[in-house]
Amino acid sequence: MLQECQPADIAEFLVDLEPEEIATVLNLLDGDMAAEVLNQLDPDLANQVLKIIGAEKTSEILDEMYSDDVADLLGELTDQEKDQILNLMEKEDAVEVRELLEYKEDTAGGIMTTEYVAILQDITAARAIEVLRETAPDAETVYYVYVINAKNQLAGVISLRELIVASPDTVIEEIMHRKVKSVNVHMDQEEVAAMVSKYNFLAIPVVDDNNCLLGIVTVDDVIDVIHEEATEDIFRLAGTAEIDLEDTLGSRIINSLRTRLPWLLVTLAGGLLAGRIIRGLEAELQAVVALAYFIPLLTGMGGNVGTQSSTLTVRGLATGQIDAKELFLTVGRESLVGSAVGLICGLIVTFVAFFWQKSLLLGLVVGGALLGNMITAATMGTLVPLVFKRMGIDPAVASAPFISTSIDITGLLIYTGLASFFMSQLV
Repeated sequence: MLQECQPADIAEFLVDLEPEEIATVLNLLDGDMAAEVLNQLDPDLANQVLKIIGAEKTSEILDEMYSDDVADLLGELTDQEKDQILNLMEKEDAVEVRELLEYKEDTAGGIMTTEYVAILQDITAARAIEVLRETAPDAETVYYVYVINAKNQLAGVISLRELIVASPDTVIEEIMHRKVKSVNVHMDQEEVAAMVSKYNFLAIPVVDDNNCLLGIVTVDDVIDVIHEEATEDIFRLAGTAEIDLEDTLGSRIINSLRTRLPWLLVTLAGGLLAGRIIRGLEAELQAVVALAYFIPLLTGMGGNVGTQSSTLTVRGLATGQIDAKELFLTVGRESLVGSAVGLICGLIVTFVAFFWQKSLLLGLVVGGALLGNMITAATMGTLVPLVFKRMGIDPAVASAPFISTSIDITGLLIYTGLASFFMSQLV
């Protein structure tokens, strides 16, 4: 019954079982299916299962897995544990996996696979198809056939369809596409994902500094990268980081404290500074108590606008919709948006304050402070991520706690300044 199921469906219900029970299920499957199921599991859980199922079955499963998947599986293990598993693999496959493990996890080399189809540029289409028959069964994808020269340098690419319909006697270099999009083996995985997404590739070749073909990154790995990077950015925007649910309770608490506390301390310091600013408004508040009524409104609205602007900017930078080089244009555009929403909200608050407290000047002070605060919030929420990007810092670290706290302070400074200036008319 399991053999008729999709590997992802099998993995979905296996995660609710104990590692010993998962091992029992995998032993019922043939090596190919077991490899696909294992690849769907969390790497930590998969490694626990491999230790249980025994050397013979482990060897059978690993021989059916692609080298990049095995490298991902071994990435978090100690050197001794890696050696134990690699010794169960065929020598040639183990060498490929060891080479992949040398690259950083978040680079093109760390996510590429070495199972691809490549042909020499000086052979005929008929000979190329023969090569394809020999190598394709072990390749992760055959939709693109990469063309190399005698030095293993990437020279071109040809689609499987173009190869099949070509005349048998045609030389490959006459029909191949010479302008090939490729990525360097040390390129960050986020940039690789952006290229694959931009050009709608099913795979993209990976080359070294001498343009020698080392492997390919397939679209399934790119999807994983996009999911991983998006999750990371979302957590950073919240001023925290992802916690591994497989960790012990103690480790999760410690990790949560380490990732959340610094941003909360920033917020705490900002709150104390904001309190000091309000204290400077003490005389005005005693004379006109109604000034205190609008403080939560000012800080809340400014924080919301700032968070919205920073979220849109960080996401735009990640997807390439916003260019960090267009700093003034982007900031100017978002400032205009802040001015528009600030003007509308400011007018509403002005009328509310006037009818509530019967003081037009108080309404103008509150409305003007809200307008200034929202313009500042929109500007800061856009400017900070852009500046971070220009400096080579991940813009996602310009998180909501940092920006919202900064905006609270600037908003209160604007409100305090206006209230103090018009104090004699307000009393």
